[in-house]
Amino acid sequence: MPHPRYSGAEITRRGRDIYERRVRPLVEVPENIGRIVSIDVDTGAYAIGDDLISAGSPLLATHPGAALYGARIGYNAVYAVGGSLVRTEA
Repeated sequence: MPHPRYSGAEITRRGRDIYERRVRPLVEVPENIGRIVSIDVDTGAYAIGDDLISAGSPLLATHPGAALYGARIGYNAVYAVGGSLVRTEA
């Protein structure tokens, strides 16, 4: 279901920017590699979980209807279908 304020491309653009500039240095530590980070693209708030639901739920509880961006910490994608995840440089 599309978000009422942002296109999927805009959520991705904003989320990647927030992740690279503010969140990545805080979360990309050995104990979080492979876990999921969910980022509210309006506020920059983030939560970490073992899957998209557990990472996004705390943010949606605080801001229902938030536009969330999800990323697998330390990897180039959240899931790989018919391929493999590639570890990014820290």
